[in-house]
Amino acid sequence: MHLPLLVLPPSSKLLSLLPCSRCEDMAASYVLLLLAALLALASSPSMARDPGALQDLCVADNTSNVFVNGFVCKDPKLVQAEDFFFSGLDQPRNTTNKVGSNVTLLNANRIPGLNTLGISMARVDYAPFGLNPPHIHPRATEIQTVLEGSLYVGFVTSNPDNRLVTKVLRKGDVFVFPQGLIHFQFNYGTNKAVALSGLSSQNPGLITIANSVFGSKPAISDDILAKALGVDKKIVDRIQAHF
Repeated sequence: MHLPLLVLPPSSKLLSLLPCSRCEDMAASYVLLLLAALLALASSPSMARDPGALQDLCVADNTSNVFVNGFVCKDPKLVQAEDFFFSGLDQPRNTTNKVGSNVTLLNANRIPGLNTLGISMARVDYAPFGLNPPHIHPRATEIQTVLEGSLYVGFVTSNPDNRLVTKVLRKGDVFVFPQGLIHFQFNYGTNKAVALSGLSSQNPGLITIANSVFGSKPAISDDILAKALGVDKKIVDRIQAHF
């Protein structure tokens, strides 16, 4: 995280700019006000990112019962090459499911060496007409390249515009999905497709829109959803039954 440079005038010069009987008090208040503004800027959610590494490596200790923001570090003396390794990403995944896609996410849970490094990746397999349904990564921007087949992809901007931005991708094409925006990928072809994604967090998170809205536990009241969607409650009930 980079903060703007804050340059304060020397205290003597500051006092000379304040011709009053309480110059020192006003100067101190001025400095405190600027520091408060700087702290507010530093804590802004828009500048939030994964915590940066303060050492060469912090391999996740998945056996620890201590709860921290991320994972506890393994003793560096116990770190092995296997902590930074995963094999088999070239193998096709099973896409026999309702949406016809399968995401293999490699984050700090799968590769412990990713802890504190602020990055992860995923392989996505799509059956013919398979869909990676509309979803959000609350903690990561995603950049995706198509390895095989073609995809119709897109994202939707936030309120009030809700603009749909779409593109057809073919082998070798790259597309970016900004952090926190609803996005999707659809294989509109009759052949399978494969894509590889990089994500700007060791734990990007996933919120699938339909699952969250219609499959929450406990369920959101059908009265609320019916009013929000402008449909009859019976329609909401039928949709919720699928989740």
